[in-house]
Amino acid sequence: MRIAVIGTGYVGLVAGTCFAESGNSVTCVDIDEKKVQRLLAGHIPIYEPGLEEILKRNVGDGRLGFTTEYEDAIPDAEVVFIAVGTPPGEDGSADLSYVLAAARGIARNMTGYLVVVDKSTVPVGTARKVQAALAENTKHPFDVVSNPEFLKEGAAIDDFMKPDRVVIGSDSKQAAELMDELYGPFVRTGNPIIHMDVESAELTKYAANAMLATRISFMNEISNLCIRLGANVDAVRRGIGSDARIGSKFLFAGLGYGGSCFPKDVKAVVQTAADAGYDFKIIQAVEQVNELQKGLVAELVKKHYGDDLTGKRFAVWGLSFKPNTDDMREAPSLVVIRSLLDAGAKITAFDPEAVDECKEHYLGDEIDYATTPMEALEDATALILITEWNEFRRPDFDRVKEMLADPVIFDGRNIYSRGRLEDRGYTYYGIGT
Repeated sequence: MRIAVIGTGYVGLVAGTCFAESGNSVTCVDIDEKKVQRLLAGHIPIYEPGLEEILKRNVGDGRLGFTTEYEDAIPDAEVVFIAVGTPPGEDGSADLSYVLAAARGIARNMTGYLVVVDKSTVPVGTARKVQAALAENTKHPFDVVSNPEFLKEGAAIDDFMKPDRVVIGSDSKQAAELMDELYGPFVRTGNPIIHMDVESAELTKYAANAMLATRISFMNEISNLCIRLGANVDAVRRGIGSDARIGSKFLFAGLGYGGSCFPKDVKAVVQTAADAGYDFKIIQAVEQVNELQKGLVAELVKKHYGDDLTGKRFAVWGLSFKPNTDDMREAPSLVVIRSLLDAGAKITAFDPEAVDECKEHYLGDEIDYATTPMEALEDATALILITEWNEFRRPDFDRVKEMLADPVIFDGRNIYSRGRLEDRGYTYYGIGT
């Protein structure tokens, strides 16, 4: 099938590459000429395990191409995906200007019937606006489909190639059948393609992320209660996670959620509800709890050392909002580090992938950076773990203790055993344990 993808951000790049990997002919459009040239050379602007290898293979085999011009991608396409950014405004509402600009660019270059798919996470009603923008700029027939993505950063290739479900929102039988044909190779094991109306499909993505964010904030509230009652949140997690009605996923206490999806989508749900005249109290609380949770480790540090941290240096392991990505958008590390810097501390940080991102877009030279986890411990007072990368899970704790001025670990993800560390002479702070 001939496919065009508008936008080569995270979603567009993964979608375009994976569609090409399944044998389709894919052309991705992006207005950034330098980015397009880098992609044609096989260099990707993000860190996502497995993506660069697949992209290089499909570019080399001629199934995947990149261009800055709509006219190079649209005329021969059967399906066009809109995967551009929808940044939140100050009130949390999604900015649809890029989506509608893409719709107009598609309309002006289409030469026959076309299925136009909203792949970006967009509020309810966006498909109707895209439909209007297309109709104003073309006389050719088309259908608009909502096909929200459910990709986890760090596992996006598997999520796309082996989806739990594919959600298709469409009012057109012809468009629905074409989407079934396109996604058929990805659901051969029987996972469902779920058809619904456009508005329900648009809301499904927001509802899914809001539910997952709610589980995270709920468990973080339970962890704070555990501290006050002398309970252990890990034991509580195991106890409730074994209930089949609840399940074990997204029940880990920690420093809250970050990234490009949950914070943006939770805000969007709150604003969407407000626009509809509904006061969505639960989701407002989810957001409030998450913002408070991000600063918890910094509060534990100050509780141990006092509010004035002048003269103290802390080793920070982990900058990205989660493992297996370099994404630092809304990352808890930014809140923790800023609080410690404001209290007079110095920071040496290490992250396997996010150091360059942190230097260029976030903290710059306000902190020092290490090239290995152990290097970050040099001259450090104590260790703070923020992101649970696998390489942090089983360090040489005897060596760590020798390098730290104080044998103190602040574990923001509860990946270490309090008992084992205390037996080694450490002071250990976890989240709700």
